[in-house]
Amino acid sequence: MAEKNNMEQEVEFCVTKDQEGKRFDVVLTEVLPEYTRSYLQKLCKEQRARVGQKYVKGNYRCKEGDRVHLMIPEPKELEAKPEDMDLDIVYEDEDVILINKPKGMVVHPAAGHDTGTLVNGLLAHCKGDLSGINGVLRPGIVHRIDKDTTGILIACKNDMAHQKIAAQLYEHSITRKYHAIVCGILKDDEGTIDAPIGRSPKDRKKMAVVPGGRRAVTHYKVLRRLKGYTYIECRLETGRTHQIRVHMASIGHPLLGDEVYGPKKQKFALEGQCLHAKVLGFVHPRTSEYMEFETALPRYFTELLEKLDHSLGGKR
Repeated sequence: MAEKNNMEQEVEFCVTKDQEGKRFDVVLTEVLPEYTRSYLQKLCKEQRARVGQKYVKGNYRCKEGDRVHLMIPEPKELEAKPEDMDLDIVYEDEDVILINKPKGMVVHPAAGHDTGTLVNGLLAHCKGDLSGINGVLRPGIVHRIDKDTTGILIACKNDMAHQKIAAQLYEHSITRKYHAIVCGILKDDEGTIDAPIGRSPKDRKKMAVVPGGRRAVTHYKVLRRLKGYTYIECRLETGRTHQIRVHMASIGHPLLGDEVYGPKKQKFALEGQCLHAKVLGFVHPRTSEYMEFETALPRYFTELLEKLDHSLGGKR
C-alpha cells in the first residue's frame, strides 16, 4: 500500500487461487474488511478500481494472478444532517421519543450510510433537541437495532433522560422482547442461553460465542412450531451486538433470512433476518413511572407466518 500526495491511499494486491471465480467486490471485502461492501462497490462505480489497466465493476469475476489497483479517497468527516422523513412514532414527550423502525433503515450515520438514517430523521423531527452524550453522529441514541431488524427503540431528547435510560440498560432493568422465526424445530418450549459474545477470531466483521467475550444472556420461549421453523419470543437480559442472532445460531437454530450467521442460500426472498423488536418497557426518566410499549409485527413477518403455517389464522 502507498499514499498519494493528495492523501488518497493506493491498494495493490494479486488475486489468489482461492479467490478465483469470486466477484470482485467480494474479494475486496476479504482484503479490506474494514470497509463495507457497498462502499467498495461505490469506489468501483467511480472508476477507482482496476485490474491491470482496465477499470472493473463489482460484478467482475476474478482470475488468479489478476493485479488489482484500488484508490481509496481521504475519508470525509461525517456529519449528521436533518432529513424530513415519515417516522413511525410510537410515543413522544419532552424527554424521550420511541420509534418503530422499518426494515432496511440504519440507526445512525456510518461509512457508506451517511444519509437516510434514523438519526437524520430524528434531527429534523426534534429540531435538533436530542441528547449530545453520544456525539454528533449519534445524537439521542442510547441503544440501537440492526439495519434489517424492525421494531421499537428509544431515543432521548436531553442528557438527563439519556443518562437515566442508559443506566437502566446497564443494570439490565429495561424490558426488551423480540419476536423471531428461527430455522428448525426447537425441542424445548423455553430456555436460556448464557454464553459470552465477542469478535469472531475467524471473521472480524462477525460476532461469535467466544471464551473471554462479554457475558450475554438471552431467554427464549416457543410461540408456535411451524413447518420446518419455529416462531419464538426472545427476552434480552443483556444487549450485545447481534446477540439474538449469534445466540440462536450457536444452538443450531439461526434466524430465518440471516445470511451472516445462517445459511447463505435462503428459501424465501427476505432482506435480512426475520427479527422484530416488539416490546420495550422502561422507567420514565422524569416521572419515574414504568411505561411499556408494543409494536405490531410488520407485514412481511405476518405474511411469512401465514405462508409457513396456514393454521396460524389470526393468532399472533
